[in-house]
Amino acid sequence: MSHGAFSKRVCEDKRDFDEMKNAAVEFYRVSRVPQDMERALHQLFLHRPADLHGYLADYFANLAAPPRISRVTGRQVYDARGRLSVEAEVYCVVHNKDKSMSSAAVSSHLVPESQERTEHVMAAVLWINEPLNSMLKDRNPCDQLQIDDILSTFFKDRCLEEKEVRDRERPEVIPSSSPPQTKDKKIINKGKKSIVEKPFPAVEPQKPVLQGSLAVGSVSLAVAKTGAQIQGIHLYEYIAALRNQEPPAQFHIPVSLVTLLSCGKTSPGKLNLLEEVILIPKVGQQVKQIITMALEVQKEMMRIMKTLTNGGASEAFVCDSGALAVSHERAEQPLDLIAEACTNLGVPLGTQIHLALNCAAHELLDPSKGKYEVATGVLKSPDELVDLYQTLISKYPAVVALIDPFRQEDGDQWEKLSSMIGNSCSLLSDVSYKSQGPPLPGVRGHILKHINETTVSDLIHMTSEQQGSTGNKKGSRKVEVSTTIQ
Repeated sequence: MSHGAFSKRVCEDKRDFDEMKNAAVEFYRVSRVPQDMERALHQLFLHRPADLHGYLADYFANLAAPPRISRVTGRQVYDARGRLSVEAEVYCVVHNKDKSMSSAAVSSHLVPESQERTEHVMAAVLWINEPLNSMLKDRNPCDQLQIDDILSTFFKDRCLEEKEVRDRERPEVIPSSSPPQTKDKKIINKGKKSIVEKPFPAVEPQKPVLQGSLAVGSVSLAVAKTGAQIQGIHLYEYIAALRNQEPPAQFHIPVSLVTLLSCGKTSPGKLNLLEEVILIPKVGQQVKQIITMALEVQKEMMRIMKTLTNGGASEAFVCDSGALAVSHERAEQPLDLIAEACTNLGVPLGTQIHLALNCAAHELLDPSKGKYEVATGVLKSPDELVDLYQTLISKYPAVVALIDPFRQEDGDQWEKLSSMIGNSCSLLSDVSYKSQGPPLPGVRGHILKHINETTVSDLIHMTSEQQGSTGNKKGSRKVEVSTTIQ
């Protein structure tokens, strides 16, 4: 290389170095990194921690850009009952790295089994992996209200699209020329006055579940768990802060309820009425004490049933909720069993523990007969069911709550039963699956569950509304918030 060429090369290298040097100066001036370094070293000197680099790591972590959602993925999973469901997983860019933050799944008790359920889950996975993934990209996972609004708007748009499709496919109905029938039935007997029967209230059509709706609830919950993880707090603290706009000064731990028995339609035996018999412990006990007591009561019940069957295998098994599914024919039998077990253990029933009965009456209705099938082959009218409940509550004063004793259309019976039992027993209604309507007469609390398209913000809003209308709230939760909220 000639001397001239060498000199030229040196000049070019010096120019490139100067340009890079000037760019670096400008970069650090704009980003103010030297000032941040100076403050960090100043704080490090003042505190002089044992772990110097750990202190600096925390210091600069607080200056880092807030995490942003990079992607949301959906996949098929199986729930505790072996049914196909969908799980949403949220990924965020944290400190320039893409990492998985949390995942969640919600229930869909309204979706039937088999192929239709599979189609619902596949649609939900598709929603998560395509449109929702794009819509939530670069969003702040701690802005729960905004994300839930996006999810709800998306779901409403899909509902409108589905309605338009159904309207186009619906066949045109030609008006009938036959005269309208009277609503009331008349039974005429010779020599007697005609008796007008009060019509049985029509069964309210069940709101159809839109395929894919599971995606909305699952993504909302996964985002809430992500926000809690980013802020370094428990999920219950995070949700409480969302509801109150700021973290509460103190928390009140709710009373833990434990399902002891299940005597519903899926349990062995003829009895259908008692979907759940729930233990309500005395206020002030620790969770460990409550669980220990519930397990002891269940063990004693199993011992009693084996004794009654002369040591043979009793018709009982433990279902996925942890409750005993037992074989009974009458509503009094499971309550007598619990009472005997408590007596044997020296646990005062009615003082140390109380009971709640989840009747799930809407699942027992025979629309063609206008009656509830409380046991196989045993049908009760709504008024007869009122008498049955009053008898049970009078005989078993430890029963302090009835959940869904009637369907919501039987408003007269709700009111009648409430007036008959007074303050001795509270009537609770599960509003998870029902459209918002006028409050049922006599209802003192509500059950809320996290299902389908319900978002975390929806739950917070519904909880506030129900508390305002009843003065208190009764909640059922699977807050593992999957860990699900139920």
